Amino acid sequence: MVVIFTAVAIMGGLGIFFGFGLSLAHRFLKVEEDPRLDAVEDLLPGSNCGACGEPGCRAFAENLIEGVHSPSTCSVSTASTIESVAALLGVDPGKQVKRVARLFCAGGLGVARQIADYRGEGSCRAAHLVGGGGKACSWGCLGLADCMVVCDFDAIQMNDQRLPVVDVDRCTACNDCVDVCPRDLFEVMPVTQNLIVQCKAPLEGDQARAVCGVACDGCGRCAQDAPQGLIQMENNLPVVAYDAGGPATPVATHRCPTGAIQWVEGGQFKPSGHPVKEFCLD
Repeated sequence: MVVIFTAVAIMGGLGIFFGFGLSLAHRFLKVEEDPRLDAVEDLLPGSNCGACGEPGCRAFAENLIEGVHSPSTCSVSTASTIESVAALLGVDPGKQVKRVARLFCAGGLGVARQIADYRGEGSCRAAHLVGGGGKACSWGCLGLADCMVVCDFDAIQMNDQRLPVVDVDRCTACNDCVDVCPRDLFEVMPVTQNLIVQCKAPLEGDQARAVCGVACDGCGRCAQDAPQGLIQMENNLPVVAYDAGGPATPVATHRCPTGAIQWVEGGQFKPSGHPVKEFCLD
């Protein structure tokens, strides 16, 4: 019995000692929280989507207060919300060019050749692991809508060509579609970057056209026609250097024999079908 009471007394004493120590630490070491933090967080959408580059809305609010970000960095907030946050903090709301997810593939049904009938789990990731889903092009969109399923903002719908159509107005540039695509076909970019290469197959000539009617065949005409430095050919594909090259214009698309490079304004694909141009062999 004495042993039990001794043990209880020791544990109780330790509890009192450490409790007193924690109370002192809280008193002298606590970090004061800016009283505006909760107010700013309450104004934010609370989606915690990460489009701003922070892990969540509270972290974004902290960085807003510290001046790391401007309120307009939040691509989910409405214009009125951005103004409210700016007024609360007494800062300029800032200006952000809208960013949107773009798909680097136009090879939907009817243009991309099928070599097998995939009947497995209805997931791009599963099809990618099992024979590539039956498409002859092992780089193209699998069309099984993982990107649509993962989008929390209903910004992606599949058209009748089994290509994902991104609603520019709804897209928040959260990167979820970028992360889920097993073939790395999505990229988030400014909506003002209109010149889009809708192919990632590193093939050329007849090899490219044999797998897809809208594949880039590596002819290089777009690079020849574009302003100097704007487009470079790498691994048989045109790479658009928006930062290093001259001003982008639609002229780079005019002689493309397959329509693999497009000048896109607003939505990338029509509600049904895709913006494939007539074949031009000159």
